[in-house]
This record gives sequence, structure tokens and C-alpha cells, in this order.
Amino acid sequence: MKSSLNRWMKLKVLAMACVMGLASSQSIAQEAKPVNETIKEAIAAAFEVEVTAVEQTPYAGIYEVQMGANIVYTTEKADFVLAGNLIDAKTHADVTSERVAKLQEIPFDTLPLENAVKRVIGKGERQMAVFEDPNCGYCKKLYKELDKVDNVTVYTFLMPILSPDSLAKAKNIWCAGNQAEVWGKWMGKGVVPTSASCKETPLDSNLALGKKLNIQGTPVMFFGNGMRINGYMPGENINQVLDQQNMAVSQN
Repeated sequence: MKSSLNRWMKLKVLAMACVMGLASSQSIAQEAKPVNETIKEAIAAAFEVEVTAVEQTPYAGIYEVQMGANIVYTTEKADFVLAGNLIDAKTHADVTSERVAKLQEIPFDTLPLENAVKRVIGKGERQMAVFEDPNCGYCKKLYKELDKVDNVTVYTFLMPILSPDSLAKAKNIWCAGNQAEVWGKWMGKGVVPTSASCKETPLDSNLALGKKLNIQGTPVMFFGNGMRINGYMPGENINQVLDQQNMAVSQN
């Protein structure tokens, strides 16, 4: 009888220990931070940077760390950081470049188009936006290339970042009676904009938007599907992008 009682007591103690252990592990699980959050805090503290997001990649044990428009990689312990392009060994795809391009996309309808100089080419049914400095050489080259593009409305956000003279020209262009004409004569023919004044310009807002979008040079183009292209592109290639954009819209 005594042996049976002792055995029953041991089982009861063991059962209680298991219950307490389970409760303790559940409590710890509830208090533990998600791996993504732990990595985010560790990288931010180690390098004194703002980490905007952390996502697990399809590759075992590798996490993508986003810092604005930049991407690095680490493990769940955040014990090292790998800066460079991740290439898929099977497809040979540049995973990093594709991800950066995707992260830089923006919904076209979120752009404040009322702050841009509007240029209609042909019917103007397709849309694109360009951030440009009046003194940017590649912007002038791009302006001429757009003559080869048909059926597009181009919204140009004046972004004077190259020199004080850029700001003066941008103000004169925006305050002109016919913005598109004055802009075109300057960019296409080198006719200096005459002095003009107006109560308000969107130039400060454009600069703030450019900073938000991490635009560090001009030109930068955005298309109706959100696609972003940094730098100059020939008119033929712009047409191809616009065609692909229209095909995607029609398929949806």
C-alpha cells in the first residue's frame, strides 16, 4: 500500500512539473520577439543605421535586411552582414537587383502630378514621370529622345539639385505662362528661360519628394506600372517599357 502511494505521489509531482514546464515555455514563447524584429534591432545597433524591413529569403537561413533602397544579407543570429548581389545558382538571376527594383517601385497615382510640367506627345494616352534638373546634360539628351516616343504624357518634376543656377532656371520655367513651351525651348534648343515670378512654386515639395524617393541624381523615370529607371534611356527603349506597361494593364 505504501509503495503504491509513493508511486502515485511521484506521478503527481511529475505531472505538475510537466504542466509548470509547459506554462513556463509558453510564457517565454509569448515574450520572445520575432526573428525579424531581433535582426532589425541588432543590425540597427551594430551599424547605427535605420533598418526599414527584414524578410526571410527562399534560401536556407538567409535574411534580407532593407535599409532604404539598399539591401544586405544576414542570418537569424545577425552575426555577420553580407553586402553584395545575391545570385541564384540555378537560374543565374540577380536576386538583389530584382528586389531593389521592386522596392523602388511606387504607385503612379501617388505622385502629385499637379506639381509637374506637363508635356503631351501625340494622344498622350500613356504616362510617365521624370525628375529632372534644368542643367542636367542627360536630361537634355532624354528630352530629345522623347521626340521618338509617341502617345505619351510626360510629367516633369523640376528638381534643382545641381547648382544655384538650376534653382533660378526652375523658378523661371515654373512661373512662365507656358511651362511646357519654355521647358522645351531650354532643354531642346538651349533658349534660356526669361525671368518670371509667381506667388508659389512646388520646388521645395519636389525636393522633399525626391529625398523621400531616394533620388540622388537626375534623370529618374517612373512609369504607369510603378517601374522606376534611374538615368538616361533611348527613346526606343522607353517605347518598349510603355508597351509592356500597356500589355500588363490589358491582361489585368
